[in-house]
Amino acid sequence: MAKNHLDYLIIGPAHPFRGGIADTQHELAKALQKKGKKIELLTFTKLYPKVFFPGKTQFSNQISPKKLIITQLLHAYNPMKWPRVIKYICSKSPKVVVFRYYTPFLAFVYAWIARNLPKSIKKVAIVDNWIPHETSWIDKKLNLLFSKYLDCISSLSLFVADQIKDNFDGPVWAGFHPINSNLLPILDQKKARLKLKWDIEVPYVLFFGLIRKYKGLELLIRAFNEAPLIDKNIKLYVAGECYEDKKKYTQIVETLNLDKRVVLDFNFKNKTDIQLLFSACDIVAQTYHKATQSGVTPLAYYYQKPLLVSDIESLNTTIINDHTGLTVKKDSKSIAAGIYKVLGKKNIKNFSENMRKTSIKYNWSTFSEQWDRFVSEI
Repeated sequence: MAKNHLDYLIIGPAHPFRGGIADTQHELAKALQKKGKKIELLTFTKLYPKVFFPGKTQFSNQISPKKLIITQLLHAYNPMKWPRVIKYICSKSPKVVVFRYYTPFLAFVYAWIARNLPKSIKKVAIVDNWIPHETSWIDKKLNLLFSKYLDCISSLSLFVADQIKDNFDGPVWAGFHPINSNLLPILDQKKARLKLKWDIEVPYVLFFGLIRKYKGLELLIRAFNEAPLIDKNIKLYVAGECYEDKKKYTQIVETLNLDKRVVLDFNFKNKTDIQLLFSACDIVAQTYHKATQSGVTPLAYYYQKPLLVSDIESLNTTIINDHTGLTVKKDSKSIAAGIYKVLGKKNIKNFSENMRKTSIKYNWSTFSEQWDRFVSEI
């Protein structure tokens, strides 16, 4: 047995990169370590070229997670620097190399690494999105390029797993999106609102996460100009960095004269912000045009906030099965009616209680145990 033997070397975004993918990489590594596995995270020196990155920064201002080995070595788009990655991986002698795959942009570098690793090393992917939300003609070709070097593929939803099976003949595992364990605890709603300077008695709907075209924020804003919300003292708080032109949304708010009822906070949020926002709101809305699974759903579960989601396969599955919110058609009138219904005191209480009861099904310990069994049996 090699001196530096690893059970899993997991490739993908990790600290100092920010965002939900990096956070879940950390959580997976910790969960596997608790089961006695030797783990290392291999992340990027360069991920996206600045010209292609729509946000303010790719990096976190948080401290590095404790008890994790994270190595920055991989340049995502400079092939001249890829051979050293092969040499490094081989020096660690991992049983399994895991590729976190969420965009076809990574297909070239991942395929090159997988192709050049020894056959004795098992190659596995964890796929967030197989068909991107914002598609291109080359996506399928890139997926095929990467997948032909894999031994098996796992996903975070049945919907994505079914998409993968259309293009991949090997074993595919349909998992779920776990709830992160490193989130800050729920705060008293009144205290959270005081810190945020929110109105204490007004119901608040929260839209959280990066603002992108496919997420349908315009539908949610317009819903506040539809019956029965149009004449109700109910507010919408939008929290997340905007990956589009902000004017698209500010103009809707101005045109509909909603500036006193809709707050647009286009800033990236850290754990403390998440704690305050989810503790302070009444419900969480995900009025997406399209989706697979969402990292916002487990946040809502953790903070026990009922969900209002678009009636989209995969996004709606958990909410329907667990009775933790409502699903609505992708139009502003249906969204308005759905929000008003979820905000009913009886519904909020019941949905929140169902979240509390069902959350245990979605922990990282369960995910890692099932996922490790799937990979080990290949």
